[in-house]
Parts: sequence; structure tokens; C-alpha cells
Amino acid sequence: MKHAVNYELIKKEKHTGARLGILHTPHGSFETPMFMPVGTQATVKTMTPEELKEMGAGVILSNTYHLWLRPGEELVAEAGGLHSFMNWDQGILTDSGGFQVFSLADMRQIEEEGVHFKSHLDGKKLFLSPEKSIHIQNQLGADIAMSFDECPPFHESYDYMKKSIERTARWAERGLKAHQRWESQGIFGIAQGGGYKDLRIQHAKTIASMDFSGYAVGGLSVGETTKEMYEALEYTTPHLPEHKVRYLMGVGTPLDFFESVIRGIDIFDCVLPTRIARNGTTMTSQGRVVIKNAAYAHDWGPLDPHCDCYTCKNYSRAYLRHLFKTDEILGLRLASYHNLYFLLHVMRDIREAIRQDNLLDFKAEFYEKYGYNKPNARSF
Repeated sequence: MKHAVNYELIKKEKHTGARLGILHTPHGSFETPMFMPVGTQATVKTMTPEELKEMGAGVILSNTYHLWLRPGEELVAEAGGLHSFMNWDQGILTDSGGFQVFSLADMRQIEEEGVHFKSHLDGKKLFLSPEKSIHIQNQLGADIAMSFDECPPFHESYDYMKKSIERTARWAERGLKAHQRWESQGIFGIAQGGGYKDLRIQHAKTIASMDFSGYAVGGLSVGETTKEMYEALEYTTPHLPEHKVRYLMGVGTPLDFFESVIRGIDIFDCVLPTRIARNGTTMTSQGRVVIKNAAYAHDWGPLDPHCDCYTCKNYSRAYLRHLFKTDEILGLRLASYHNLYFLLHVMRDIREAIRQDNLLDFKAEFYEKYGYNKPNARSF
């Protein structure tokens, strides 16, 4: 099968499992490792497309479940697809809706055909199957669609997890058969398995045997410890094809970037940078800054003295604190801009470190500055 989305491996870092590559999509080619900002409702919260391009974003993620409910895939298709609808002419990935069905929806009933559940908006009875998920994503028209999977809790029982991954594998095959836009849309498979090494390996091998455009590691960053997450990556990624891109879903801290890239992951997405920004928490080269704190009331320096983003070049910490204390929307925008810029540029620097074969040295330097080496350090 000729794929609309392809991965080009440029080099492997000498001392780790890190990879430098290029993800080729119908709307552009993007260097990896890469972070994808999340635009759940066909918008990255508070950001314009022009601002996202300005800060270096390439591919962004939108949400199948939410767009299915509002405004509906038919309306998006009428607009010419997501790219036209949201005025974004670069890459877009849509998730399958599976995670939201299992995390947001009520009264779930899982069966072989799919999942019956109630909408989190109005309680309406809904049904989502692999075929329905792929049909919606075909209508949305993103560059990359995701296979429909079940996302059980990480510590679910062994017997349940085994049945779950076997069903998800059958759903993956059905989704591939249902996919109708091979000429313009790639499709990624998702490897699950919770915290069980043998199930992770079994499912990774099974999904890898199917001809997907890329492969994701799912069911992580859902409450397990970082040690458990990294262990799961260590015994999953070696069983995913080297010539296809590897995607870790829902992860977005600098710590997780370094540790996951070292274990062979290429692309990431997460709502974290914009979500915490709206609460006044920012990521800086010196670590976490909660800008609403009184300590910044008379601080006339930039949010991050080592950052050259629009926020840091133009506004003081004191002004940002004022915006948050007075509930001004500009504060949310400026903090969101900075956090997204910061993560995109951490990833840019990770790529350069891989290119120079000094990722471990860069990691040590970053950890020291960010405060990851301190006792009880936070991940963001």
C-alpha cells in the first residue's frame, strides 16, 4: 500500500536510541523529534494559526470525538476539511476518539462491534466503532488519522488487558479496511498493553504486522509513575518498525521528551502547556514559574531571560502577574504563547543535540538548569 504519510530516518544518535528524521505529510515535511500542539476543537486555545507558525509549530492535533459532537464531521467536510475550516495549511493529526470515549463519556458498554456510551455534553446515546471513527476522520480530512482503540487504565487486571489488546487488534484491522483516503491521509496504529511487559510486546508486534503509516504507543501518561512509563517504552519501541514514525500520545513535559526520545520516540502531543498556562503556570529555562505569585509583583524582568519569544521580548513578569490577577484574557494568551514556544524550542534543541551526537550532555545541562536534579523536583 502506498502511504500519503511517510517517515524518513536521517540518523540515529550514537549513544542512545534517539532518532533524527523527517515526517512527510500532504501538507508539508517536518523534522522529528517533534511536539504537536493540541487544537482539540479545531483551535489551539487562545492562539491564532499565524502565531503557531511564528513560534515554529508544524503539525497540530485535533480531536475526533469533540468535532464529531460539535460541529459535526459533515459541516467540516462542507468547509473543505479541517485545513480550510481552521485556516491551517500545515500538518494535522486527528485522534480516533477512543481516549475521550473512555475518559469523558458516561455509561460505556464495550462490545465487539464498538462502544455504546452517552455524550458528556447532553447525555445523548451514541455509538462509536472502528469504521465510524475512520469515517469521521476521513470526513475531517486531516493528514493523519488514528486507529480506534480501547484505552484501559494502566493497572487494569492482566486478564482484562489481554482481552482488550486482542479486541483492539481486531478493531485496528477493521479500521484499515474502512480507510478510504489512502491518497491523501495516513493512518497510525496504536499499541496498548498497560503495565504488562509480555502484553506490550505482543500487541506491539501484532500492530506492527499491519501496514499502518506510523505507530503510536498508547495507554501511557494516564496515572502511572514515570518509571513505569519509561519501562513500558523500553520494551515496546524496539518492536515497532524502524522505518515508520513512533508517536507517544498525550505526553508534554521536557522531562518526558528527553527520556522518551532516548527510548526511540519521534513525535508527541499534549494539552499540558496551554492548560497550565491558563492557570498561570509557565515553563522556563530555570524551571516552573507560577506567575500569579506575589513574588513577581515588582519583577520587571522577562518571564524567561533566556527566551526570545514574543512574550519574553515584550512583557515583564509584573505585567503578566497583573493580567492574571485582573482576569484579563491577554494573560492567558501570553502565557500560552510562551509555554508552546518553550516546548517547541526544547524539541528543536533536542534535534540539534541528536545531530551533533551529544544528547546526553544536553540532557544533563538542561536538567541542571531546569531543576530536575533537585530533590522532589516537579516534572513541569
